[in-house]
Amino acid sequence: MVLSVLSIALMVVDARVAALQPLRSNLSLLLTPVYYMADLPVRAWDTGYQLVASRLDLLAENERLRAEALLTKRKLQKLATLTEQNVRLRELLNSSSLVDERVLVSELVGVDPNPFTQRILINKGESDGVFLGQPVLDATGLMGQVVEVMPYSARVLLITDATHSLPVQVNRNGLRAIASGTGNNELLELRFIGDTADIREGDIVVSSGLGQRFPAGYPVGRVVSVSQDPAQPFADVRVAPTAQLNRSRYMLLVFSAESGYGEIVPALELDEPQSEATAPDESAAAEKADADTVAPVSGEGADAQ
Repeated sequence: MVLSVLSIALMVVDARVAALQPLRSNLSLLLTPVYYMADLPVRAWDTGYQLVASRLDLLAENERLRAEALLTKRKLQKLATLTEQNVRLRELLNSSSLVDERVLVSELVGVDPNPFTQRILINKGESDGVFLGQPVLDATGLMGQVVEVMPYSARVLLITDATHSLPVQVNRNGLRAIASGTGNNELLELRFIGDTADIREGDIVVSSGLGQRFPAGYPVGRVVSVSQDPAQPFADVRVAPTAQLNRSRYMLLVFSAESGYGEIVPALELDEPQSEATAPDESAAAEKADADTVAPVSGEGADAQ
């Protein structure tokens, strides 16, 4: 009872006069560590959440920027071919469509340990719209084609495999040839080049588009040696691939109307959002409408055996 009366008296005094203000200040000072300790778990949780969220945002942004850089480099690969075609006064289709094939970014997840086979495994498969024979390239040139499709992954045969060949042409003068793998991921061989053909070291070799497999105009390699023997009908021409076959981790799967899309057409371009699911009738109408503006994509003449 006494404590109650005393408490009421203190409250009345505190409300009427400021006599207890110094006492309240001192008590607040003493209770500050208690308040700090009570609030510590909440502040620790907020700080940890912000750190995790910031790291996830940075990782997502880094992945997006890496994909955008890869797409930009892919488009730059076509500029040399377009320039040469203009110099030779060739009839061109719309130049913007020549560098805008639909592509899907994929990641390397495995390498075939067999030393006599040049194959890799990527993390995109049938569920992503990947199909057999689909061209694959990295930021610097053509890498190969899909030879096995699984639900969530696919196997790619590199252009340097001994069983692989593709039609190419010399970018400087349009000379056509067949680039065959040698089993060495740093070397290709140009077949059926005449002994008197105009080809020399340093020439850039690009895909010719014949055979409707690989897109036309993408870099395949650079001529590193030319051996001409008058006694032989063909010259011995060696080419170093421009693609980083044993170093690239991220690569592009190219979709084209000529090679077929498969059952699923994913959203691909980062700078131009695409609808992820399109009705069959709408897809057919869109392809028909774009037929006069999309550059034909063609490629390999001799597929993997």
